[in-house]
Amino acid sequence: MGYKIGILDQSPVIEGLSNHDILQRTVQLAQKAEKWGYERFWVSEHHNSQDVLGSAPEVLIPYLLAKTNTIRIGSGGVMLQHYSPYKVAEAFQVLATLEPGRVDLGVGKGPGGLPLSTRALQYGTVNTGGDFEERLTFLQQVLNDNILADHPLAGIQAIPKPPKQQELILLGASPNSARLAGKLGLTFSFARFFNSDDRSLIEAAKDYRENHKDGHFILAVSVIAAPTTEEAKQLAGIQQLVKIHLASGRVLTLQNEEAAEKFGKESGEEYEVKVHQANFIAGTPAEVKEELDRLHQQLNVDEFIIHTPVKDDKARIRSFELLSPLSLFKEKESITL
Repeated sequence: MGYKIGILDQSPVIEGLSNHDILQRTVQLAQKAEKWGYERFWVSEHHNSQDVLGSAPEVLIPYLLAKTNTIRIGSGGVMLQHYSPYKVAEAFQVLATLEPGRVDLGVGKGPGGLPLSTRALQYGTVNTGGDFEERLTFLQQVLNDNILADHPLAGIQAIPKPPKQQELILLGASPNSARLAGKLGLTFSFARFFNSDDRSLIEAAKDYRENHKDGHFILAVSVIAAPTTEEAKQLAGIQQLVKIHLASGRVLTLQNEEAAEKFGKESGEEYEVKVHQANFIAGTPAEVKEELDRLHQQLNVDEFIIHTPVKDDKARIRSFELLSPLSLFKEKESITL
């Protein structure tokens, strides 16, 4: 059994380009990804960021669907804590009705930004949706039209009903998220680029399979490919993960130490910032494939989502082209495309 490959794009800010041009780069990359044989193209949700423009996947996704023909387009992901699960279901039901079989609804537990943006997102609203598991369960029930009879919202439906249901995917970076996905029978995507602790990854993969033997396990990884090993490693540089540990017990990953310090101050809690070295796969296409093969065999990975957070945009696009599934697997008949 083989594996598939997709792309996560966050619309990174590129010096010298306007916001319009940066978002158009995302559109162009999605079109190239389709041409190169990638399975999926996901866009992210980050709020009030100076580094990436991907703030509203629910708006960007329909635009990308209209500009492509066959590739799956989805959210990596919708930060469900901010929104009504019912409204999320309605929006993605519309998309799945317009483009059956091409829509992915990836949802995450994180805030997608600092406390200030969280307060702004929830300003003027009444959030009565319970904890994350309750919200996710309700979203799944609405999508599948199987809300329990004793639920306070029994009888509600998300209209329209698509001819082919979109895929609901839980995004996470912990064994707890893996167990929840398995419990609910969902596809699970582990964000290794958010959590480089291989013990957590191994435990998450094991727990997911134990709870959902026939489930679909996706691994999102940081990758850069170049013509030579030396160039790839130079482009990767020293990649770090910055984590903030709050007194309440929450642990979040931020883009840099400055953002982590800002998060801590805005949270109003005592906190500690820790910096860890990130797992970044860097090498020639053959070397990258060798590492993906190893992870596939070790963890029974069904699919990889490639994230390439390097500042050199031309090198980033070239990396995606070098890892084109149509060329990377052309000599491997066992690989499923």
